[in-house]
Amino acid sequence: MSEPPTTTVAADEVAPGTPGAPRAADTASPDPRRWRILAVVAITQLMLVLDASIMNIALPSAAADLGIADADVQWAVTAYTLAFGGLLLLGGRVADYMGRKRALLVGLVGFAAASALGGLATNGATLFGARALQGVFGALLAPAALAIVTVTFTEPRERAKAFGVFGAIAGGGAAIGLIAGGALTEYLDWRWCLLVNLPIALVTAAIGVRVVRESRAHGDTRFDIPGALLSTVGLVALVYGFTEAARTVVHPDGTRSTVGWTDPFVLTLLIGAVALLTAFVLLERRVANPLLPLRIVLDRNRGGSYLIFLLTGAGMMSMFLFMTFYFQYVMGYEPLRTGFAFLPFSLVLIAFAGVVARLLPQTGPRPLMVTGLALATAAMVMLTRTEPGSDYWTVVFPALVVMSLGMAMVFIPVSSTALVGVGGHDAGVASATLNTAQQVGGSLGIALLSTLALSATTEKFTSLVAGGADPASPATQAAANVAGYHVAYLVGAGLFALSLVIALVVVSARRTDLPTEAAVAA
Repeated sequence: MSEPPTTTVAADEVAPGTPGAPRAADTASPDPRRWRILAVVAITQLMLVLDASIMNIALPSAAADLGIADADVQWAVTAYTLAFGGLLLLGGRVADYMGRKRALLVGLVGFAAASALGGLATNGATLFGARALQGVFGALLAPAALAIVTVTFTEPRERAKAFGVFGAIAGGGAAIGLIAGGALTEYLDWRWCLLVNLPIALVTAAIGVRVVRESRAHGDTRFDIPGALLSTVGLVALVYGFTEAARTVVHPDGTRSTVGWTDPFVLTLLIGAVALLTAFVLLERRVANPLLPLRIVLDRNRGGSYLIFLLTGAGMMSMFLFMTFYFQYVMGYEPLRTGFAFLPFSLVLIAFAGVVARLLPQTGPRPLMVTGLALATAAMVMLTRTEPGSDYWTVVFPALVVMSLGMAMVFIPVSSTALVGVGGHDAGVASATLNTAQQVGGSLGIALLSTLALSATTEKFTSLVAGGADPASPATQAAANVAGYHVAYLVGAGLFALSLVIALVVVSARRTDLPTEAAVAA
């Protein structure tokens, strides 16, 4: 396969004297191993994306096997989310300073060990601890992997191809994980949903030792310890507050509600998060070597990109979460069939990501973003056509295809503009900021949309019963559930529409402004 010419990794991006570091004479030629490096990073990213959706499928079986109470099972997800979301910024800076290759390898081995611990768990506490460890090492892995791409691909067309790979993984991996989780749980055992990470991570690490070049930030590499503490605790409190607000409570009369936003514990977490993150911002303005230099987020193109990823992360929840509920609770699909129902989304996104990657250097990012967000908004509105008993191919399938086309046109260009003007010193923390925006957005989306959807479901159920419907009838409950899902879809459409406005008003980057570095969200 012929490879188009490219520029090389900048000499000052690779630590002198490290194995695989280029000689001065080599810095005018492309890295001949760059596509193998991309393969290592892509497998790493796919493992992270698959792990989340695989575990969602495995949770009911794990809870039954380990005797985990219904009220506690959510900690298998929450433990990972808190550790991953809270430590991403720190993980990005650790990768910059420690060395991105070293951080990648440590992250892979640690993630493998945590997965093995979870797969062999004999009680709920061990499983929750293993999931938290997965989050810790995932927070190191994600920014390290993406920062490696930033210093490997600098030629616009090749960088766009790398974006295409990650765009396909980011959007399609979750649906593929649902299929894998369903198959592993149904035909083997839920433990394999965790144990499968072991060979993937270790083999990837072994290959990475040989092909990945070391790179790290130079200059002032002192850690901003106070900033790390404030940001980590603040982000954990923020994500935990969102998660707790969305937690479902079953009342003695059998009705359900979420904990909600006015719960004292939720309010304490959110107020504490705001106070800590405000203190973090004030600190970052004053310290000589901040964990997150404010210039990264205050630039209109980068800041706009982070806002778009936060809002689209929240909006995507209304599709994946509530369509999963629709397939399983309304349509009666088994977990494996649910995964296959999402497969068109993954396949179309993977196929179209290559087209977007070729278009990006020609059109620039904003036309693609705007078109993609318009398509995503339309797809969410299309999902409001779903009803109990709707035909999959005429109602659901078209919406999934439109959504996948839109997301391909969002993930890739937004990932590009997220590092406009960022030097190699900050590549890891800038990538981590994009991932943090998506992670916080996803947590916010679950909390906000679950609260609104459950409220709408309760209101619809009460209305149906008042009109003479049988409260014990599955049809009554299905109709009420679908009404709640519709509210979530409409709010998701609103979030995508707001992202579209940001893309039009805030993002100003043109194709000539695309960075010589790259950032891509997990």
